[in-house]
Amino acid sequence: MLATLQSSFKRNAAMLACLIAFAAHTAHAADTAPFPDAAASDPATLGWMTGSPPPAERTLRFDDGSYFQFPAMRWSVSNFRQLMPTMNVSRGLGAPVALSSALRKDIDTLSFMPLGGTAPMSWAQSLAATYTDGIVVLHRGRIVYERYFGALKDDGQHGAMSVTKSVVGTLGAMLVAEGRLDADKQVAEYVPELAKSAFGNATVRQVLDMTTGLKFSEDYADPNAEVWAHAQAGNPLPKPKDYTGPRSYYEFLQTVQPEGRHGDGFGYKTVNSDVLGWVIARATGRNVAQLLSERIWRRIGAEQDAYFTVDSIGTPFVGGGLNTGLRDLARFGEMLRNDGRFNGQQIVPKAAVDDIRRGGDKAAFAKGGYPLLKGWSYRDMWWVTHNDHGAYMARGVHGQRIYIDPKAEMVIVRYASHPVASNSANDPVTLPAFEALGRHLLGQGRRVAR
Repeated sequence: MLATLQSSFKRNAAMLACLIAFAAHTAHAADTAPFPDAAASDPATLGWMTGSPPPAERTLRFDDGSYFQFPAMRWSVSNFRQLMPTMNVSRGLGAPVALSSALRKDIDTLSFMPLGGTAPMSWAQSLAATYTDGIVVLHRGRIVYERYFGALKDDGQHGAMSVTKSVVGTLGAMLVAEGRLDADKQVAEYVPELAKSAFGNATVRQVLDMTTGLKFSEDYADPNAEVWAHAQAGNPLPKPKDYTGPRSYYEFLQTVQPEGRHGDGFGYKTVNSDVLGWVIARATGRNVAQLLSERIWRRIGAEQDAYFTVDSIGTPFVGGGLNTGLRDLARFGEMLRNDGRFNGQQIVPKAAVDDIRRGGDKAAFAKGGYPLLKGWSYRDMWWVTHNDHGAYMARGVHGQRIYIDPKAEMVIVRYASHPVASNSANDPVTLPAFEALGRHLLGQGRRVAR
C-alpha cells in the first residue's frame, strides 16, 4: 500500500511539474517525438470521461497521473476542477459586460510564413498546428474571430498555465503603482520567513522581473532538479509516510538557496511567482484569488468565475494554476490595451500598464537564452516584444497566450493543448501568425478610416 502511494505521489508530482514550468529552453529530445495531430487527438472524438461511469480505458484520474498524459491532457486542461482541489475567483453577482461582435470571414485565409518554414501557412491551418482549444480575437474591443475545439466550449474554463504569472504580475504592478508595494524593498521586509532563503535580500522588483539569483532548475531531464521538489511540495495528495520534504508552496520557498547575484540577468523560474503571491498576500491581507476577484474580475464584468488550483493547505498556485473562460481573459487583455480602463472605470492604474509596456532590461533578458525572442525583455511577469507595434504577451506551456498589440488595437487570447510543453515548439507558428494578423487588422482599419 505504501509503495503504491509513493508511486502515485511521484507520478502526480511529475504531472504537476508540467503545469509549473515554462521550459522554453529546457525541452529534451523526447519532446520531439511524433504525436497524433489535432484531429486524431481531439478529446471529444476520443470520448474521454464520457459515460456513467466512463469505460476504464477512457477514465482519467488525478492520483495516478493519467489526466496529464497526451492525448488525454487535451480533455484535462478544460476540466481541472473535476480532478483536483481549487479556490474560486468570484465574478460577483452583477451582470456580465457584453462584448460586441463583428465576426470577419477573411481571417481564416490570412497567410504567413512560419519561422524557418519553406511554405506559407494559413491562419486556419495554424490553429490545428498549435492544437488550439479556443481562440478569441478582439479588434477595437469587438470580437472579430472566435473558435472552440475539442473539450472547450464558450461557457467552459481552461488552464492558463504560466499566463497566470502575467495576471498576478499585473496585480503586483498595480500595488507598486498605488504605493502599497515598494519595488525597491527587499522581500524579507514583507515576508520575514524568507529572510534566510535566497529571496530574503532580493528586491520586489527583481522578483517581478525574474532577475533573482536562485539555485532552482526547471530541467525535467534532471531527476535532481529543484522543480521536482517544488512540485512535490505543492502536490495536494497525502504525502507518503517517509516523506520529509516541504509540504506546501510556502514551506518550499523557504528552502530555496542562492546561486549567482540578484540583478545580474533574467532567469525564468516559477518560484519567483510564488514569492510574489506571498508578498501580495502580506501587503494586502488577501490571497491572490481574493485580490484578483475584488480588484479585477468583478470589475471587468466577467461572464464566469475563474479558479486557482491549490496546494494541500489551500495556497493558490500563482505560477500556473489559474483557469478562466476564454472571453473573460479577452476582457482582461482588452482592459490592459485600453491603459487599464474597462467597463467605464479605471481598473488598473495607467502607470502600471505603462510600466509593463515599456518592458525591462534587454541585456538582462538576453542572458536567459531565448533564440526566438531576440530583442525582447521581461517586465512585471510579461514578455515584451519591443516590435514596431509595441506588442506584449503572456505565455504559458502547451500554447496558452494573451497577445496585446496596441498599434493594431488588437487582443488575441488562445487556449491550447499542444503535446509539447515548451513554447519553442509552437512559437515558429504562433509568433508570425499573431504579427501577421496585427498587420492585417491595422491595414484594414486604415482603409475603413479613409
